[in-house]
Amino acid sequence: MSWQSYIDDHLMCEIEGQRLSAAAIIGHEGSVWAQSDSFPQFKPEDINAIMTDFAKPGSLAPTGLHLGDTKYMVIQGEPGVVIRGKLGSGGVTIKKTNMALIVGIYDNPMTPGQCNMIVEKMGDYLIDQGY
Repeated sequence: MSWQSYIDDHLMCEIEGQRLSAAAIIGHEGSVWAQSDSFPQFKPEDINAIMTDFAKPGSLAPTGLHLGDTKYMVIQGEPGVVIRGKLGSGGVTIKKTNMALIVGIYDNPMTPGQCNMIVEKMGDYLIDQGY
């Protein structure tokens, strides 16, 4: 299975009538393994800051989580495992696996819980597979 099929068939699929607005699987060093067409163009420093927050939870809170030109307010997550961000009625969930970051971006009417479920379930699966 290609990495792109994980995006198309699992992350961007319809769940309870809703779907993510964008998704990506990104290596810890910032290389894109696969992404949806709608995923924002991010900067290397965005991924570096995310990886720093996984190593030192709370480091993103003062500055916010940036993905390209979008800034999310960091909200509760699981230190070292999941980072969650909020922007208006949408947001982002990032799950860290052994080798990659699973990123899901959502907008209303999808709920934060639906996004969390999709992203974290995929992340748990990839961790079980050694990724």
